[in-house]
Amino acid sequence: MALGTNHVTNATQDKFIPEIWSDEIIGAFKSNLVVANLVTKISHSGNKGDTLHIPKGTRGAASAKAASTQITLIADTEAEVQISINKHYEYSRLIEDITATQAIDSYRRFYTDDAGYSLAKQVDQDIHILGATVNGGTNSAAALYESGVLGSDGTTAFSGAANANTGNGAALADAGIREMIQSLDDNDVPMEERYFIIPPVEKNNLLGLSRFTEQAFTGEASMGNSIRTGLIGDLYGIPVYVSTACPWIHVNSVTGTQSGTFSSAAPTTSAYVDAYGNTVDWATTTPTDTKYRAGMLMHKSALVHVEQMGVRTQSQYKQEWLGDLFTADTLYGVGELRDDAALTFVVPA
Repeated sequence: MALGTNHVTNATQDKFIPEIWSDEIIGAFKSNLVVANLVTKISHSGNKGDTLHIPKGTRGAASAKAASTQITLIADTEAEVQISINKHYEYSRLIEDITATQAIDSYRRFYTDDAGYSLAKQVDQDIHILGATVNGGTNSAAALYESGVLGSDGTTAFSGAANANTGNGAALADAGIREMIQSLDDNDVPMEERYFIIPPVEKNNLLGLSRFTEQAFTGEASMGNSIRTGLIGDLYGIPVYVSTACPWIHVNSVTGTQSGTFSSAAPTTSAYVDAYGNTVDWATTTPTDTKYRAGMLMHKSALVHVEQMGVRTQSQYKQEWLGDLFTADTLYGVGELRDDAALTFVVPA
């Protein structure tokens, strides 16, 4: 039997239907990004393909020109950086009609903020993972972050096997900060658009170093006085950002093997797969591990975030569940552009 005409539909009630999910989530997403806002960002929106090829030119050297001689030609075979666009993450909620009817409207605000935070945190974590590969490093389980340096001196390599398999990470100190800055200077990395990314434990440490907080060194002006503001500000002209996504490094007390996580929880199985995709052969069921955290001194050109699809929101009414299905997702890739434009440092947790 036909249903007739003059139905109340979305078309007739369009002015009563709010369209707020997308704007709210994009706002929450961007406000929660830390590291992703500091790296090179390439928009690949609307383009097909799963790999982005970025040409990487070789710098040439000047040649002396002698009288009555031919010039010296430069003909380098140029390289490229390939960035795989292979990260697709989503956040979904099914809101049943009874909840939509009875709950106060603020629950929608929480879900939009939570969706933005969840996706932003994932992007930041994926970029932090690259910290294990800068400066010639590898993310293999046996040598995770062993291209990193100690925060105390900026030169000594981090090793999980040091100190009887307890590791040798050390807190940031003035000498270590200056040494890391020199390392980037020696690599001709521009001073502008450098950033320190530190975990909260190092904010606590730096606030206790008189050289960076007391009036005799920082003066009274605006952001410079950390004792008054509680903010780190700049270190030798380099902005400091605190990120809770800075990875945790667990060192196995039996073997010195390392694993990387984004929480303080220790690995508990002998075949633990860490946040970097490494299968770690944990020697005992629950070894006593020593915890460290990794931070970075980086230039914007060191890492890249390729966004093929920004945060997209979709909703659909599911009659079989009597509820609205809401999903936010994003598609992107991350990679390393300049290996010598960043340095990882390892500090105690």
